[in-house]
Amino acid sequence: MNSETKICQNCKQSFTIEPEDFDFYERIKVPPPTWCPQCRFRRRIIFRNELNLYRRKCDLCGKNIVSVYKSPSAFPVYCNSCWFSDDWDPLVYGTSYDKNSPFLAQFRQLLDKVPRLALNQFKNTNCEYTNFSAECKNCYLSVSILQCEDSAYSSRAFYSRDVFDCLDISRCENCYQCVRCEQCSRTTFAQFSESLIDSHYCFDCKGLTNCFGCVALRNKSYHFLNQPLGKEEYLRRVAEVRTNDNWGKFMEDYRQLIFSRPRRYAYILKSQICSGDYIVNSKNSKNCFFIKDLINSKNVFNASNLKDSYDISWDDDSELSYEVMSGEKDYSFRLGASCWYSQFVEYSSFCLDSKNIFGCVGLRKKEFCILNKLYSEKDFLVRREDIVRGMGENVYRDARGRTYSYGEFLPPEFSSFAYNETVNQQYFPLNREGAVAKGYAWLEPETKEYQITLSESNLPEIQRADESILQETIGCAHQGECNQQCTTAFKVIPQELQFYKRMNLPLPRLCPNCRHYERLAQRNPLKLWHRKCQCAGRKSEARNTKSETTLYQNTAAHFHKDEPCPNEFETSYAPERKEIVYCEACYNAEVV
Repeated sequence: MNSETKICQNCKQSFTIEPEDFDFYERIKVPPPTWCPQCRFRRRIIFRNELNLYRRKCDLCGKNIVSVYKSPSAFPVYCNSCWFSDDWDPLVYGTSYDKNSPFLAQFRQLLDKVPRLALNQFKNTNCEYTNFSAECKNCYLSVSILQCEDSAYSSRAFYSRDVFDCLDISRCENCYQCVRCEQCSRTTFAQFSESLIDSHYCFDCKGLTNCFGCVALRNKSYHFLNQPLGKEEYLRRVAEVRTNDNWGKFMEDYRQLIFSRPRRYAYILKSQICSGDYIVNSKNSKNCFFIKDLINSKNVFNASNLKDSYDISWDDDSELSYEVMSGEKDYSFRLGASCWYSQFVEYSSFCLDSKNIFGCVGLRKKEFCILNKLYSEKDFLVRREDIVRGMGENVYRDARGRTYSYGEFLPPEFSSFAYNETVNQQYFPLNREGAVAKGYAWLEPETKEYQITLSESNLPEIQRADESILQETIGCAHQGECNQQCTTAFKVIPQELQFYKRMNLPLPRLCPNCRHYERLAQRNPLKLWHRKCQCAGRKSEARNTKSETTLYQNTAAHFHKDEPCPNEFETSYAPERKEIVYCEACYNAEVV
């Protein structure tokens, strides 16, 4: 079968379905998609709220809880203990399929009846204000964290402790404002680095000890802005630059150093036939971002140990999955959100340890169910085929006239969240007018009842700050005028103050949400452009920008000698950006 170009039903742009894609769709018996890959991705993640937490009551036991769902909601919301208890039965909400009504309309009615879990938390201790967290202890306002301790304001942090304001880190300790770092200790403001100790403001570094303001270094110690220094001189320069008078010049020198060094076109390690960014130990996986141990997969974001799966967001240890928003240890999970440890699941949400279910919500350890109604195996198979056929004959149309037959993911209007509550706002930000124009719900900020007692401009130096700072309501420097879900004010918690003092770090000037968005801005977009390597022989191509011309002089011989590098690639660096982008071979010749 040849490639086929289609027009996206949503954005009206063209996209291509390759022969191997058709093979996958045929294997799992679904028709080809009618939405392009990016629109499918945005449609899935409209169902995920990470940052926005609300106080409400558990609708079963009545106690005060924290939840991702505002009150009131169309459906009951249960605390963790109640939802996993035997005090309610999801089969009570079961209903028979009505062939005269679109199936997805019936599924939406079920979504609005079955109780939801307030927060996705599993086996935690003292982690009330965390979401998508498991096996953590003493963590606060963090999401997508696993086996972390004594940490706060972090996202996608794994096997770490005493980390604050970090993003995409693993096996780190005593780290602050680190992005995409692994195995770092006593490190602050590092990006895309590994195995750093007592190092600060480092970019694309590995194996450093006592380094400050360094870029693309390997296995060094006592370096300042990439210059080797003796220990005493290094300590003097660091102490000097930390004074307010010298800070601005250092930051400008550090910024120029970052843009003067070539970048690897993509962070793809130990992988074959892969495209995307931040890919490790994978094979034959295309258009994937933040993945590890994937095989034969495509259009995947934030996943590990996946095989033969397409269009996945947040999933681990699964196989033969398609159009999934949040899964875990599943086999053949398709067209649904938040189902874990299950097999042969379609059009379902919030189900665990279940098998052979279709259009179900909130099931645990159930089998052969449709719309939360139990059937024999024979009846289940017959009724499933009737529904699949009926979805083509009685098609669901959303409020914007888009059609959904079998094989399409859930319509965005089924989401319980407004656009600016979801991770869409983090990766594809819109203002109110833009969201409403595209048919999304928008949540207006609530009127704040607190009084700001301390402006960010009047914060004391950290060593002069005492416990009285814990009682202050600090105004965020953005004052709600950004598009970053700004809370306008914030407080400092005790463990946070102790951490800043121990690490000699200044008190933050931005609220946790704004700090999170500032970290997200340090990562490349989830999009690929076709480009050439910018190595021109003995030096890089000149990059003309509004304020400067960037040129890098190579320090080693490259395989193409004095001729321009012939390599081309897919990269998340847009052509108009000023970074110098090299292919893997040229980058390794200069850096590794």
